[in-house]
Amino acid sequence: MGCLGNLIWFVFGGLISGLSWCLAGALWCLTIVGIPVGMQCFKFASLSFFPFGKEVRYGGGAGSLLLNIVWLIVSGLPLAMEHAVFGCLFCVTIVGIPFGMQHFKLAKLALMPFGSAVY
Repeated sequence: MGCLGNLIWFVFGGLISGLSWCLAGALWCLTIVGIPVGMQCFKFASLSFFPFGKEVRYGGGAGSLLLNIVWLIVSGLPLAMEHAVFGCLFCVTIVGIPFGMQHFKLAKLALMPFGSAVY
């Protein structure tokens, strides 16, 4: 399912969601202070392009919590809302449920990207 799922995902919405992450990363990279945040966005853009077969594990400490709060206020909510809306739309049909679940995985990641790792 991984290769075929990623191919279908990329054609039917993965390109748009990945470009959203790239746009957020480019905007963060405009400032020198935001470059580490922008690089994290580019890393998660690759996950957003091809999410099947990958797992996200959450962790981190106080620094991650503070950075996640700043992220949530500045960029996290629009990305999370985009993925949540697409996830609900895909879950309307039985065939779209695996794709909706991937969007929900990315919505959670959009809310808490720092301190998480992709496997």
